[in-house]
Amino acid sequence: MGDTQDRAAGPGAAQRARSVLATAWSCAVTADGAREEYVGAHTVTGDGGVLLDVPEDSAPVTAALCASRGEPSAVLEFADAAPVPVRDRIRARVWLAGWFTPAAGGPLLFRPTRVVLRRPSGAVLVDLAEFAAARPDPLAAAEARLLTHLADAHPDAVERLTRLVRPESLHAATRVTPLAVDRHGLTLRVERVRAHGDVRLAFHAPADDVTQLTERMHALLARASAAACPRALQRQRADGDG
Repeated sequence: MGDTQDRAAGPGAAQRARSVLATAWSCAVTADGAREEYVGAHTVTGDGGVLLDVPEDSAPVTAALCASRGEPSAVLEFADAAPVPVRDRIRARVWLAGWFTPAAGGPLLFRPTRVVLRRPSGAVLVDLAEFAAARPDPLAAAEARLLTHLADAHPDAVERLTRLVRPESLHAATRVTPLAVDRHGLTLRVERVRAHGDVRLAFHAPADDVTQLTERMHALLARASAAACPRALQRQRADGDG
């Protein structure tokens, strides 16, 4: 459910998919006619392969041993959940189709032959070469901590940032919550009674680490402080005081 706020620059599909794989806690595997979910069992190689540490009697192992050579033998699914409590917490999903390589006494290696990224805006097929060459967003590992701190410790700052949001995007808003942050900008979730929408606030330059992110956030807040408070939120506060 989009809003009328212009889309700010964001990570490309390949980098977004790699970020999801790098931060996902679990991996659902459909192989050999079965679907199994593994928590904390996967790691990602530098070129986008997936190492999966599973029991010897699991469906992925059977798929690795029995699949026809060169044919996809499994589908892996990863979900990206927002670290703050909001409606529709799944921000993106990534599906990898490909095959497992048998390994003696070690984790299975999964090589993708097809990568699909689904975001609220729709699904896209990710180029395999771009996926292999991409790296996760440099803020991906710290994002959950940063967003929960912003939401829990600085609600005043979140409210101030709404001054940078177009008034029509705040119409009938009941709550605004930080939903995502990457090197290019901050995404806010605007919730209403029966609907919601997301708006992005772009940084003036990409942030490559948390130190640079702090500077970018301070710049956004400075811009927000110089802007007028949205009338929609003024009315909400007035109604609440009454």
